Amino acid sequence: MRRFEMRGPLSLVAAAVIPLAVSAVLLPLRGHLANTNVALLLVVSIVAVAAVGHRMAGAVAALSAAAWFDFFFTSPYERFAISGSSDITTAVLLLAVGLAVSQLAARARRFEVIAVTDAGHLDRIREAADTARSRPAPAVVDHVRAELVDLLGLRGCRFEPGSLLGRPPRLEPDGSIVVGRRTWATDELGMPGEEVELRVFGNGRYVGRFMLDAVPGSRPDRQALLVAVTLADQAGAALGTSTRPVHAA
Repeated sequence: MRRFEMRGPLSLVAAAVIPLAVSAVLLPLRGHLANTNVALLLVVSIVAVAAVGHRMAGAVAALSAAAWFDFFFTSPYERFAISGSSDITTAVLLLAVGLAVSQLAARARRFEVIAVTDAGHLDRIREAADTARSRPAPAVVDHVRAELVDLLGLRGCRFEPGSLLGRPPRLEPDGSIVVGRRTWATDELGMPGEEVELRVFGNGRYVGRFMLDAVPGSRPDRQALLVAVTLADQAGAALGTSTRPVHAA
């Protein structure tokens, strides 16, 4: 089963809204439900966001949960102020636990990739990470593009910065490929007969995509597809902090 993941601006909006929605549901119980229990329920909402989003989404959810806990459930109500020392402690712990959960969720997703990846693939990831730390963003994009061609046996690969155009097949974060609204059976049918997009995110925002021109019918395994996603994340990390524009190539 393909795991749902939220990426880009959608994840940040959901991260801000979900704790608010949970707070609204719990609001009629204010005065009947201990604030520590309210905080625990809000932690559940943070865990949910962190599990399907990225590190920044988890952090936004933690900040949102702490803010709405303060606004709705601490005296004086409907104000961003806390008068009780125990409520201050609860709010601080809620924020701290939420931030910790978001970090752990991000690490767990990375460990999932490592668990199904052999030493050769790990060398690719490590080399891409080293390149991302030491080279400018355009060089990182070029490096990742070359690695994708070699890794997946592509006929070609190009990077398109900026807006999304069309609805080509898409390589998802979990290593599956989606065509239209359904998962493509890559292990049975091979790669689709048209370019496959691999979206790139930096600092939680969409920055571009690699367009993968695969040999029709080729069958890269799930390991390779997961590594491709991880390589694209390295490009995203470089692009998310770069002030230099990267042109289509």
